[in-house]
Amino acid sequence: MFNSVTIVGVGLISGSLSLALKEKGLVKNVIGVSRTEASIKKAKELGLIDESLPLAEAVRKSDLIYVAIPVDVTIPIMRQIMDLVQENQIVADAGSTKAALCDALADHPMRRRFVATHPMWGTEYSGPEAAVKGAFVGRSCVICEKEKSDKDALEKMENLYKCLGMHLVYMDAHNHDIHAAYVSHISHITSFALANTVLEKEKEEDAIFELAGGGFESTVRLAKSSPAMWGPIFMQNKENVLDVLNEHISQLRKFKSCLEKENYEYLQQLMENANKISRILK
Repeated sequence: MFNSVTIVGVGLISGSLSLALKEKGLVKNVIGVSRTEASIKKAKELGLIDESLPLAEAVRKSDLIYVAIPVDVTIPIMRQIMDLVQENQIVADAGSTKAALCDALADHPMRRRFVATHPMWGTEYSGPEAAVKGAFVGRSCVICEKEKSDKDALEKMENLYKCLGMHLVYMDAHNHDIHAAYVSHISHITSFALANTVLEKEKEEDAIFELAGGGFESTVRLAKSSPAMWGPIFMQNKENVLDVLNEHISQLRKFKSCLEKENYEYLQQLMENANKISRILK
């Protein structure tokens, strides 16, 4: 499908993408662009990339430029890339927020060569060593503002994600950010907050590790996620995150009130209502 692909940022998402493209024979050469030489060295050792080049040179050599870096630096880097791309090239991103980026590129003369995407997959780990095979199979990929992308660019990215085993969802950028706040961003904030709560209350760390069961581990797992990645996501999507966070705090207060007032009946109702999530998440 592609002679040469550049991944800007050689981490979890882009590294896993590279592994999938190589495994399926969809790319001949993968170029890595990173701010750190250590990431480039590790990516080469793991076979994620075939070579590394400065951004401008990498863009000129590539059919597809795939950007997977923290969202606070995505916009300036993307503007540099869009100033360099030609009619036969495609640019796509994997950012967890879409509105700010799409708004920033709305009037760029090469906007039609950009496809705004968000593969809905990730782990709490980061860096090239976090890349895994088969990462995207059975997951959703959101494509935003598809009408603003050239038909050939859109179709190639659609085919790419389908080849990786993903199913596609289409929405505008602002709706994406609202939904992402509810299904992803609040989960990370909750996990970070829970970890801080336990660390504050339980000063003897040995006790945490000895008593921690599967429930605690699964709930707090996301607290191991990179602050460098998630801090910018929270800030860039802060209005939607604040909206869902206020609702979450309201729900916590309901549980707190039940315990304070020994209202077992309402406590039971709250938990039974929460059980309805099983209709969605099976």
